Amino acid sequence: MGLQKFEGRLERMVDGTFSKAFRGELHPVEIGRRLTREMDLQRRVGVHGLIAPNSYVVHLSTNDFDRFESFLDALVRELEEAAREHARTEQYVFVGPVTVSVVEDPHQRKGRFAIVSEVQEGPSGLPAASIVLADGDRVVLGPEPITIGRLPESTVMVTDPNASRRHAEVRRSGNDVVVVDLNSTNGTRVNGATVRERTLADGDQIVIGTTVLRFETS
Repeated sequence: MGLQKFEGRLERMVDGTFSKAFRGELHPVEIGRRLTREMDLQRRVGVHGLIAPNSYVVHLSTNDFDRFESFLDALVRELEEAAREHARTEQYVFVGPVTVSVVEDPHQRKGRFAIVSEVQEGPSGLPAASIVLADGDRVVLGPEPITIGRLPESTVMVTDPNASRRHAEVRRSGNDVVVVDLNSTNGTRVNGATVRERTLADGDQIVIGTTVLRFETS
């Protein structure tokens, strides 16, 4: 399912006449397919489930790297999201944030590429966790809490009149991650329910005023 979404997004990103540039050439979809296959091959059994690599380096030939360079940032974001979606589908666990980098490798032939994967621990060796903002950006949760509110010094500052200055925190509690309402005026909701404190699960939706955030274990 994750790879299908990835391919759909690529079709929208690489559409029209621009897509003709990939006829008979290496297509970004091939990289996405290889990346998820690499994840499946390199998974291993861990204490909390199947641990998958979370760091990927894609080695492209000089020719292919030059062709991809104009939309490389967008491609990297899509590959990272495809990795997260595939992991959710297969119930894999990450020990750190998902990162994908694409590098030029003069030893690769045109149309060929290699992917090197690795399991890399996150900040302070903590399990992966992040808050995804409305624009798709994500804030990685380290040992310190993520603060949410209208105050400029908040980790996640929301310009929402329905949000309090110090509205909520997302913090670690042992192996869990919890969201805690900081006595806000309008309350904090998780998946539609108003909460004072709630242990979060992957994909949970946190609503602050009218601002929607998403919790992900990646």
